[in-house]
Amino acid sequence: MAAEIPFKEGDYVVYPTHGVGKVEAIEKQEIAGHKLELIVITFDKDRMTLRVPTDKAATSGLRKLSSRKMMDDAMTTLRGRARVKRTMWSRRAQEYEAKINSGNPVSIAEVVRDLHRNVGQPDQSFSERQIYEAARDRLASELAAVDKSDMETATDKMLEVLVAA
Repeated sequence: MAAEIPFKEGDYVVYPTHGVGKVEAIEKQEIAGHKLELIVITFDKDRMTLRVPTDKAATSGLRKLSSRKMMDDAMTTLRGRARVKRTMWSRRAQEYEAKINSGNPVSIAEVVRDLHRNVGQPDQSFSERQIYEAARDRLASELAAVDKSDMETATDKMLEVLVAA
């Protein structure tokens, strides 16, 4: 007997490396002679469909949306002071990417907070802006799903918090 699947069709879930997706189906397929039960997840933003074997869902980091409290903690993190280490950019960039791919909203909020530039601050490098936008969009997509709003509203809400900090 397979383990109980914590997701059902229509649920919004978070896959660490892709962000928020929607469970379209849980289906059985035969792949290379093996019968597998798969969770089919679609990511509208990337026009991508991901099939995760149910027995690998936990180890892949697939999880339900964050709770309201977790998102509030992430917003509190955004309000904090930026903590930029004085290490080489390549090392910091790796750390930021790891935080984004962890799927943890508080870690992603740290990246957004640390890389956010207010008016009058020096411009970001291309790679800095890429990482900032990836983190911002990842956090906004989960915030939008939790708030039952859209990406634009969630992004505006995050920017208000950042500018007020």
